[in-house]
Amino acid sequence: MQYTRMEGFPVSPTLPGAFWRALRKVLPGDGLLVKSGELGAYECDGLTLYKVRPLAVALPRTREQVGAILRLCNQYSVPVVARGAGTSLSGGALPRPDGIVLSLARLDRILAIDTANRTARLEPGVRNAAISEAVAAHGLFYAPDPSSQIACTIGGNVAENAGGVHCLKYGLTLHNVLAVKMFTPDGVLHEFGGPTAEGPLGVLALVVGSEGLLGVVVEVTVQLKPRPQCVIAVLAAFPSLAQAAAAVQSVIAAGIVPAGLELMDKLALEAAGAYTGQHYPPGTGAVVLAEVDGSEEACAAEHRQLRALLEAQGAFAIEEAHTDAERALLWAGRKAAFPAVGRLAPDYYCMDGTIPRRALVGVLTEIGALSAQYGLPVANVFHAGDGNLHPLILYDARRPGELARVEELGNDILKLCLAQGGTITGEHGVGVEKLDGMCAQFSPAELVVFHALKAAFDPYTLLNRGKAIPTPARCVEPGGMHVHGGRMPFGRLERF
Repeated sequence: MQYTRMEGFPVSPTLPGAFWRALRKVLPGDGLLVKSGELGAYECDGLTLYKVRPLAVALPRTREQVGAILRLCNQYSVPVVARGAGTSLSGGALPRPDGIVLSLARLDRILAIDTANRTARLEPGVRNAAISEAVAAHGLFYAPDPSSQIACTIGGNVAENAGGVHCLKYGLTLHNVLAVKMFTPDGVLHEFGGPTAEGPLGVLALVVGSEGLLGVVVEVTVQLKPRPQCVIAVLAAFPSLAQAAAAVQSVIAAGIVPAGLELMDKLALEAAGAYTGQHYPPGTGAVVLAEVDGSEEACAAEHRQLRALLEAQGAFAIEEAHTDAERALLWAGRKAAFPAVGRLAPDYYCMDGTIPRRALVGVLTEIGALSAQYGLPVANVFHAGDGNLHPLILYDARRPGELARVEELGNDILKLCLAQGGTITGEHGVGVEKLDGMCAQFSPAELVVFHALKAAFDPYTLLNRGKAIPTPARCVEPGGMHVHGGRMPFGRLERF
């Protein structure tokens, strides 16, 4: 669709100047971006494979402005994509060429901290890491800690049901959010999960992880945790990836639930070491990073048991960290793994499949075989404790045919996850990336239910249109990803 400029605003045959004038009235000054140079920063999120330039970007400062923007867009049938910090890795914040981006970055206030009840009320633009920073003096912290926590926002965490290193023991965003206030597309404010909540509490579970399809969250109440008396982190080096994966299985089988249980293979370690300066023992094929916490007695007991299990599974070197500073150094390579791997190749694709822990050894072995088959290096770094894989496929998009091979390899890895009883995504969401994967994982009847839920909140499909839920027609078209054949989920965009 071609757009022209009138009165400094983009217009289309279906968007009269009255819409833009009304929007400017709601967002004076720098609250509305319409110039081409201003829009470039919003044309994609962390999945840079796709880029779409929106008509405009709205930057409200108050929830009242958010409501007014949604009422205007509802009146004129303008698609809206809500955006946090843009750290999504599935294209969840990818704009539409016929719509606007609603950025919530300026709604960044911590509204209240209730230390007695261990809760905090936040606007959606508050950074994840800022929550723990704000309550540290009270001996509290916010548990979900995605790797992008220094940048990602609580609103985006709610949209994607973000996890992190410590989700094994403390749960995902869903398990740590008590209430949300959310505008539906008609600009009406609702509260779910709080003291004045509307409807059953189960609605809160629908909203968390709904990827911006149901409404725009403008306030989040989170549960805070007391800082444990004792925290011990352990880095165990193994000769092979298979031994490290088996060690993870043995830890969980023994009934230990560490605060965090991560795994990195040799390629990821080489990248992390070069990036951070951290040195790993010679001969290391993979490392397991584990952290236990709790009371002094419980922590010490779990630590002894954990260390014994790791040694029994073949760990030939174990490093420990007992202070905050020591733990930060031990975790540095894991926290920096994604940017570190980015130095190994011009491009990489970060996957997000999840498998049962019992399948770890077999699936990782098969991923290694697939990597050799396709001639594409794969670095593995992931939340091993809950089976959330993040294979990073390294490639160079400038080489003819290489992206197609990446698609085929990624497709095979996701099929492998499904075949083992897993899922196509653990924490990155579906977005536009895994639409075809949804066709493989869910039946037509289940997808009909998903569409019905979407329609109950957003009958005109104005919010994040074309994301997360594929149309029934897409799932029967030739070329879509199917369990027994097809192509990668991010091969095409839905209704863009």
